[in-house]
Amino acid sequence: MSVEREVGRAFARMDAVGAGADHLNIVLWSDRERTLKLLRDETPGRALDPAGPLASAAIAVKDNIATLDLPTTCGSRILEGYVSPYEATAVRRLREAGAVVIAKTNCDEFGMGSSTEHSAYGPARNPLDTTRVPGGSSGGSAAVVAAGIARAALGSETGGSVRQPASFCGVVGVKPTYGRVSRYGLVAFASSLDQIGVFGASVADAAGVLEVIAGADPLDSTAAENQVPRYRDSAPQGGSASQPLAGMVVGKPAEYFPPALDRRIRARCDAALDRFRALGAEVRDISLAHTDLAIPVYYIIAPAEASSNLARFDGVRYGLRLEGDGLRAMYEATRTRGFGAEVTRRILLGTYVLSAGYYDAYYRKAQAVRTLIAQDFRTAFASGVDVIFTPTAPTTAFELGAKTSDPYAMYLNDIFTATANLAGVPAMSLPIGRVDGLPVGGQIIAPHFEEDVMFRAAFALERSLGEEAHR
Repeated sequence: MSVEREVGRAFARMDAVGAGADHLNIVLWSDRERTLKLLRDETPGRALDPAGPLASAAIAVKDNIATLDLPTTCGSRILEGYVSPYEATAVRRLREAGAVVIAKTNCDEFGMGSSTEHSAYGPARNPLDTTRVPGGSSGGSAAVVAAGIARAALGSETGGSVRQPASFCGVVGVKPTYGRVSRYGLVAFASSLDQIGVFGASVADAAGVLEVIAGADPLDSTAAENQVPRYRDSAPQGGSASQPLAGMVVGKPAEYFPPALDRRIRARCDAALDRFRALGAEVRDISLAHTDLAIPVYYIIAPAEASSNLARFDGVRYGLRLEGDGLRAMYEATRTRGFGAEVTRRILLGTYVLSAGYYDAYYRKAQAVRTLIAQDFRTAFASGVDVIFTPTAPTTAFELGAKTSDPYAMYLNDIFTATANLAGVPAMSLPIGRVDGLPVGGQIIAPHFEEDVMFRAAFALERSLGEEAHR
């Protein structure tokens, strides 16, 4: 199939499902005519590779990842109309592999949220049930894949913002090891936690995109030099046909299966663990003792870093600028109008925990506990566990507006995902069934830079569940 025909189908699907502001509101920016024109662009460095591994693939990109041809506003009024003069390394690598960026997707403002309701451009809706959220903050990218517009999309994570919306929308979401994918071109929220992640309609789709965008980058000193395996080849090859995971040990952490967990979500997870056993893996009970501290630690460290990173949005260099009586008044007017309530809340919280008299009591202590959380994972993997399996989220997709008035209840949606960000380990979510017609995600976590092991388990589980994963 020609590239133009494939991309045309993606735009037609975008129209058919109502991806724009008047319905799902999952796509913020797209330009059909310009995109089709770019397909014929022979500019050096911009031409598509017709033989590339992602040739003809239509891919959407979260609105906080820089692109040359479409705005990058981070879902915020303070960057309204801003078009980046450079492109993210991950996007450049997609183009070099033959992919076509068809849209920028709705997101919580600057990636701060768990529902994509905190966007300056209005809330996004879940294509499986438009009365419910798609998750966040990368809800638009998850929904684009769930709606069948694209088979893959880029999102970003600081505490679960790829995996949680993947769970809510019934697609695959992958957060790689911190440093596996360059952050160049990802607008900074919390630099020690931020990562670009991948959504896919299947494990193979997500693996193929991650394989393309991963790797060292001279433009990002945190991008690791580690060799990138062929993730698409991670499907189990050894062992018997009936037990392809023979010899693998899957850890089941008690802290992720508390008594308060919805019994129906627990049942789906238990069924997935039974599949792992049937595939030849050993399921072993383990403990990640500091899990209950992940949310308070995350909501100290992430806002602290955000208060520093977002200081650059001041009306002086780019984006929104409102005049005031003097420089300070201009700053105040611009930031008051430009930032939404959730961003303002996190900047204030971060500034507080970094202030004199509170730094040692909060921020320094949070960093010490973060080390303990990372050590929990190192201990588990050193004990012989190959991967860890947990629920991705404690609930299915909730109704629009259900948690916007209670920030703490909203923050608890990241309770099973934030640990992987704090520890920097790779993790992914894949569909394992439904509850009341809504998707449930299962999370697989692996040691640093062992995404191939994680994909091996995911390929096998996906194949074993088949259509059961979507009903």
